[in-house]
Amino acid sequence: MWSFAIAYIAIGIATGLLAGLLGVGGGLIIVPLLAVCFASQHFHHDVIMHIALGTSMASIVFTSISSLTAHHRRGGVDWLVFRRIVVGIVAGTISGTFVASSLRTADLKAVFSVFLLYVASRMLLAKTPAQEREVPGLLLFTGMGALIGFVSSLVGIGGGALSVPFMNRCGLTMHRAIGTSAAIGFPISIAGTIGFIIHGLRDAHVPALTFGYVNLPALVCIASASVLLAPVGARFAHRLPVATLRRIFALLLLVMAVRMLVSLIS
Repeated sequence: MWSFAIAYIAIGIATGLLAGLLGVGGGLIIVPLLAVCFASQHFHHDVIMHIALGTSMASIVFTSISSLTAHHRRGGVDWLVFRRIVVGIVAGTISGTFVASSLRTADLKAVFSVFLLYVASRMLLAKTPAQEREVPGLLLFTGMGALIGFVSSLVGIGGGALSVPFMNRCGLTMHRAIGTSAAIGFPISIAGTIGFIIHGLRDAHVPALTFGYVNLPALVCIASASVLLAPVGARFAHRLPVATLRRIFALLLLVMAVRMLVSLIS
């Protein structure tokens, strides 16, 4: 048990450092590593990815609070955009948990692998979306919010990989797009956590110390370590070659994606 607690803390440390250093979502790291840990603990195969996704969502609740508070203090959150998109975000996230709970572990691994490939390719190409002049209307925001929330719950992330480029394209500066995305991560994580808990309560394959699809020991260790280490990563961001580190991280994502896909094929 203690060896896995150490592993969870290590995941939290990596999550916090990379989130502060590179601005990446914790779910990209947490989900695949938790899947490996849970398999090593002989969790039932049918719920490994579900618990990894639920635990990732629950941990993002804590990191998103820290992140959105920091951005708000610096005036980096566009609360008008937040209000326009939040209804779609919550509806899409809850809908996504319904779909995720009905999929097999193999299906969820395939979805997550494809999403990792998408994120890694964007990071390697380092393309900045063309910025539009006008912020779109409520209908488009609601629809895109639903899509972002839906995908986020399927892959256990806070949505930044999708919401930042969308809001930047819609007229927000990159600084405000990142800050507003941090705020959006909070309702995504809350709705996703509630959804995964509700669906997991009815699953007979859930192991001990797991509430719904949220593993409590992993949550405590990861959330504690990541919240403490995120400010450290942010400080290093001004001293280290972040562009090079982003490319290295993108290659790591590619390796994890390929590894998941190979495990599915084999």
